[in-house]
Amino acid sequence: MARRLVDPPYLAFPFRMGADAAVLASRSEHIRGQIEQVLFTLPGERVFRPEFGAGVKALVFEPNDTPLWQITRRRLLASLAEALQGEVDPKSIEVTVSGDDASLTIAIAYTLAAVGYRESQLFELGGH
Repeated sequence: MARRLVDPPYLAFPFRMGADAAVLASRSEHIRGQIEQVLFTLPGERVFRPEFGAGVKALVFEPNDTPLWQITRRRLLASLAEALQGEVDPKSIEVTVSGDDASLTIAIAYTLAAVGYRESQLFELGGH
């Protein structure tokens, strides 16, 4: 299978083996995996990178309201800019956090640095 330069192969996240080799992911899948790592890793969880992660799973016990959304948005912007360095134009990252009583919705939009293509990801926590 021929791949274009703008879509190089990446190892799939989480790492897993196929029938004869490691499973590969597209650039979009790779970046989504990186975003998930930032979202769901608690700061201090990684020994050699204690500042890495936004720890949104810890927000389950916080009041789901505008102050939480603003803090979460700022934390995510900083964490994503560092984690996606080289893949995404850091000035293009947009994070929207909202929610209701039972769920927290995080929308992340960004522009791929190499090709200028705009993508977005949606994450919903809690709820059903």
